[in-house]
Amino acid sequence: MAMLKTVILVGGPSNGTRFRPLSLDIPKPLFPVAGFPMIYHHIEAASKVSNMKEIILIGSYQKDQQLIKFMTSMQQEFKILVNYFQEFTALGTAGGLYHFRDQIQSGNPELFFVMNADVCGDFPLQQMVQFHRTVAEGDHFTLLATEATRQQSLNYGCIVEDKATHRVEHYVEKPGTFVSMLISCGIYLFGPQIFDHIGHVFKERQVELAYNLESKLETSNVIHMEQDVFAKLLSGSGLLYVYHTNNFWSQLKSAGAAIYANRHYLNIYKSTHPERLAKSAKDYPTIIGDVYIHPSATVHPTACLGPNVTIEKDVVVHAGVRIRESIVLEGSIIQDHCCILHSIIGWHSVVGEWTRIEGTPNDPNPNKPFAKIEVQDLFNPEGKLSPSITVLGSNVRIPSEVIILNSIVLPGKLLETSYKNQIVL
Repeated sequence: MAMLKTVILVGGPSNGTRFRPLSLDIPKPLFPVAGFPMIYHHIEAASKVSNMKEIILIGSYQKDQQLIKFMTSMQQEFKILVNYFQEFTALGTAGGLYHFRDQIQSGNPELFFVMNADVCGDFPLQQMVQFHRTVAEGDHFTLLATEATRQQSLNYGCIVEDKATHRVEHYVEKPGTFVSMLISCGIYLFGPQIFDHIGHVFKERQVELAYNLESKLETSNVIHMEQDVFAKLLSGSGLLYVYHTNNFWSQLKSAGAAIYANRHYLNIYKSTHPERLAKSAKDYPTIIGDVYIHPSATVHPTACLGPNVTIEKDVVVHAGVRIRESIVLEGSIIQDHCCILHSIIGWHSVVGEWTRIEGTPNDPNPNKPFAKIEVQDLFNPEGKLSPSITVLGSNVRIPSEVIILNSIVLPGKLLETSYKNQIVL
């Protein structure tokens, strides 16, 4: 049976600035959501696809002990080969694939997925393979797509399809005017023939750079799949097809989006991993809705957690604590009678007794079908911090009996008073 591979584009340290201060301590793709690193969910979904033989990570992060440890654990858990290839300069979504084309094509895979790391969802990968194999004969490529609201579609890659054949007729990345409510999910299924099409763009770039001194191109190696390659594929070839999903899908570009993703991944566990969800019991904390508690965490029986809470490794939650819609990261201590709402508590932070930490959720409009989470600017037009979830960086100390509201606290800060709508530097 023909083998498959998966490529996950993980970006690099220059990306993910909207994820700070959390990305100061850990590469964004390894930030834990619902108890597991962000790209763990990608790898788990890919490992379930029939005859998946290798997961390849491509990015510009240093291959340090943190990344090596993660890859080793993935290989052991899923019994699948996991490799990391480092870009030494940003190459774009297609440029990175083309640079490592020999490694991707090693073993002659029939097909390979390309997944962006900064999306989350209930990925229908096996269904995409089945669709791809039945929708058309010969060389063709498949995009995963979902629907957005009319206004929000302008922030994504918009797809116009032939509804009878599911062939993509038109694709525009972040159009200036309305094109379609059907948007790309940043997940593609390609055959090795895609490298021929990327190669054509690469050669055109080289010619342009060689003969046009006024070219605005910085390098021929930076090639974007969406803007550069898809445009060529659609110019008369009809090689692109679209597979629809109504499953949960969202971008994960900010800390606020991590709280939203945490909620949905916990909900998915009800059908995929019910053993991961905590349940109320005698001499056990009160659990409301979906809650993940790491086995090494200590939670006092008088605490009340949920809905949509993740308690990470070695966390200590003391008596009378109330937590909802939040992530408490490894090694943190939440002292007696704290209230934590819509917040992320950074690694090894301490929250004092009777303190309230609260943020403002940035959820999609529930009254609009297909609404997606909004990617807010950090500051509003008046120069004030936009209300969002509260984020504590690592090793933050919060005193007793204060309120931290809609604020971002950088790592290592020792606070002495309450804060509202501030970045604490």
